[in-house]
Amino acid sequence: MANIVTTNDNEKCEKALTGLYNVIDPEIGLNVVDLGLIYRIDFVDDAGRIDLIMTLTTQFCPMGEAITGGVMNSVTDAFPGWDVNVQLTFDPPWSFERISPDGKQFLGH
Repeated sequence: MANIVTTNDNEKCEKALTGLYNVIDPEIGLNVVDLGLIYRIDFVDDAGRIDLIMTLTTQFCPMGEAITGGVMNSVTDAFPGWDVNVQLTFDPPWSFERISPDGKQFLGH
């Protein structure tokens, strides 16, 4: 699991992250997990709801809607029948330090 994603259920989070590795930021070419855009994934079992908090590289990211839509679709596919709530936050703001070691290697850093 990405070391920067927090959760209340590690096993379910791993399942969610598996699909999220396929959601690519089209401008950067890196997935949203290694890019560090996913902050938190919580599972509310009794309500059948997943609350996901994420960010974008900038508040005015032109691909923001496509990225959040991809995140929503990925988690919904992994957990059919669950309600998925994706919330954007810019606190804390994204920074290059959030990129995983694999992501930095992919980007040549």
